[in-house]
Amino acid sequence: MPKIRCHYIDCAFLDDGYCSAALVEIDPDSGCLTYSPTAESEHEDEWDEEEIEEWEDLEEELEEEDEDWIDDDEEEF
Repeated sequence: MPKIRCHYIDCAFLDDGYCSAALVEIDPDSGCLTYSPTAESEHEDEWDEEEIEEWEDLEEELEEEDEDWIDDDEEEF
């Protein structure tokens, strides 16, 4: 039986870096369809309000920088 090296770190089928699922289905666009996160990891993915606000602030800063670049490009012509 071939061994499938897995790069997911929180899959329930992960066994020493290899997939231990009896049947593996892989989609070229979506990746591993057999992937099943462990119960522990589902709770770790929850973001607190402060983290969300930090990301929103960073996103606004990046948008402003993009606008500055656009303005600079328009002045050159």
